[in-house]
Amino acid sequence: MNEFACHLYDPGLRLNRRHFFARTSLGLGSAALATLLSESKAAGTGATPARPQLGAGRIDPAAGGILTAYHVPPRAKRVISLFMSGGPSQLDLFDYKPLLNQMNGQDLPESVRMGQRLTSMSANQATLPMAGSIFRFARHGQSGAWVSELLPHTAQVVDELCIIHSLYTEAINHDPAITFFQTGAQVAGRPSMGSWLSYGLGSSNHDLPAFCVLLSQKRPDQPLYARLWGNGFLPSVHQGVEFRAGADPVLYLENPPGVSSAGRRKMLDRLRELHQLEYDATLDPAIQARIAQYEMAYRMQTSVPEVTRLADEPEHVFELYGPDSRKPGTFAANCLLARRLAERDVRFIQLYNPGWDHHGGLPSGIRTLCRETDQACAALIIDLKQRGLLDDTLVLWGGEFGRTNYSQGKLTATDYGRDHHPRCFTVWAAGGGIQPGITFGATDPFGYSVAADGVHVHDFHATVLHLLGIDHQRLTYKHQGRDYRLTDVAGKIVKGILT
Repeated sequence: MNEFACHLYDPGLRLNRRHFFARTSLGLGSAALATLLSESKAAGTGATPARPQLGAGRIDPAAGGILTAYHVPPRAKRVISLFMSGGPSQLDLFDYKPLLNQMNGQDLPESVRMGQRLTSMSANQATLPMAGSIFRFARHGQSGAWVSELLPHTAQVVDELCIIHSLYTEAINHDPAITFFQTGAQVAGRPSMGSWLSYGLGSSNHDLPAFCVLLSQKRPDQPLYARLWGNGFLPSVHQGVEFRAGADPVLYLENPPGVSSAGRRKMLDRLRELHQLEYDATLDPAIQARIAQYEMAYRMQTSVPEVTRLADEPEHVFELYGPDSRKPGTFAANCLLARRLAERDVRFIQLYNPGWDHHGGLPSGIRTLCRETDQACAALIIDLKQRGLLDDTLVLWGGEFGRTNYSQGKLTATDYGRDHHPRCFTVWAAGGGIQPGITFGATDPFGYSVAADGVHVHDFHATVLHLLGIDHQRLTYKHQGRDYRLTDVAGKIVKGILT
């Protein structure tokens, strides 16, 4: 009986396709393996292709991503995503609609709604009174973009922004909508955008994760699940690493009492040897991912305290970001930390700021949220630009959907609420290949539907990947017999917003 046949009868051996190719001495295994590697280079099947020498358009093999070369010339090296969880009201911030003020209190015409579905929270209202914004709007900058009085600092940097009025989605409730915006699917379990970038491009910093997550420390009106920055079916090394406020920014990073750094190093060396023996026996790539995570955690014991030490920043930087930037865990402090991470070439930096779900009491609630975020958002743009980082850093701002043009609940002269609205909402982007100082897309005079240049969430994702040098149709991962990608089976590049 030959060696391969013997293994068939070994109950301790987990026989799989990798073992078949590894144990077979004939040409079949080599030929099939070569085919797999060739496919992975173009489509990203999960196998790591051989790394060619660096040259024009090549990616540093030390980065650890699946791609050996960019699909298109990259405009950006990294992304900072400022996610306003809950759905900020575009009609009170960016999308100026004087007609709503003129028709304030009148019922939304059926010719505008056209029988489209509403959430259960407002579907049973006797009327749908249109609600004009109580906030003043004005044109700002050379671009003349309309911005609400709620965002005076953002108004000052409007010529650096591309304001997109025509984003739309199918998801009408928070969980599927947030999941869709983060992962490209309404159902949980897919990899997040940051994980896809980590999988494709790897990390540009040997001592920090490719994908870092910063949450504003406040009570959210909807939960922010860790799966929103999860790796899904991608290897676990690509999941987002959450940074927290306080003495331990990353949990379980410090050595336990009585364990020295030298002792931990020896322990990891022996653990690596054991894992290598297991990998040689099973060829399970999850083992390699586990080794990589242990080693990254060891390096982060030094790099994380250094990057999170905001006290190193000079006084004028805190003044730029505002007084909250001195308080760990605030949105302002997280924006400052995001800049420090960007300086260290972290690939994807995701900030979450919850609380934008204003079904009632919108004027009061949105004032508070804008006070917490406006100055820091503008400061981030200014800070990146003056450090020469804005040109190759893509900054994104927005939520999972917009808000209705009618009031949910009672409409008064000083108070109203707005329900979820997926048919049109506003986001902005800046830096990294984005055309500055433009407004893209338009909604109808009622602010109810997209009127020109609609941008689906899949289109938005495709454009982000394009700016990082990736063809969204070619970055795929085979899972359960199907090739998956961030944009699923849709998505087109929004060329009108690119430089």
